[in-house]
Amino acid sequence: MGFMEIAIDAALKGGEVLLSRFGSSNNVSLKGVINLVTEADIMTEKAVVGVIRERYPDHQIMAEEGVAEEGKSDYKWIIDPLDGTTNFAHGYPVFSVSIALEVRGEVVAGVVYNPILKELFTAEKGKGAYLGDKRLKVSTTEKLIDSLLSTGFPYVRMTGGPTNLEYFSRAIMNCQEIRRDGSAALDLCYVAAGRFDGFWELMLKPWDDAAGMLMITEAGGRVTDLKGGPYSIYSEEILATNGLIHEELMGVLNRKS
Repeated sequence: MGFMEIAIDAALKGGEVLLSRFGSSNNVSLKGVINLVTEADIMTEKAVVGVIRERYPDHQIMAEEGVAEEGKSDYKWIIDPLDGTTNFAHGYPVFSVSIALEVRGEVVAGVVYNPILKELFTAEKGKGAYLGDKRLKVSTTEKLIDSLLSTGFPYVRMTGGPTNLEYFSRAIMNCQEIRRDGSAALDLCYVAAGRFDGFWELMLKPWDDAAGMLMITEAGGRVTDLKGGPYSIYSEEILATNGLIHEELMGVLNRKS
């Protein structure tokens, strides 16, 4: 089995764990004022990491609920076992498993699995992005006013960090509508699939957006920071669109008011 097969197997097994725990009593604790972690996060991470470790014991692992396991390998797996923990904890059926593989600083493979809808998004560098066996293509929407956007609000808003409220207020008055679904990995996949025309967010972590970022670029979209500069999964801000509305949305978000 190759990298993609292992990533898919791990994501599907993680999804099975989440479905088995969804709607059940899950122990919930806090990593911050409003940043939750559930028993399901931990169980799913163990399942996902277990699949990868069995096949690639020497690879590096960076997982949201565990300490990054450094090593000499050039291969690093970046894992969010449950993207959408708050949704999950409240019984809101929007969450995903996200897995990416970074090789020498470049993300080369990504898998995002939505176990509720049983939608499996996959992407490989230079080989396109797919939902199942259907190749993904970003939308053809050309004007911001006709666009459906997505965003989120960082947990650090409760402790003096950025809130995203100013960006949101500018965008909502210049687009068709905005959704806030609570899973950045799925939001990015939906941009790749043409369901959303654009997405921006602040203070994401590599496990939130590594796989989804690759989905968008492989589906023909554009990913930068909020000012149009080069994007890195280790950046603290992301702007991802179909490419056609990118400059217009960037201008609105950065407008002084």
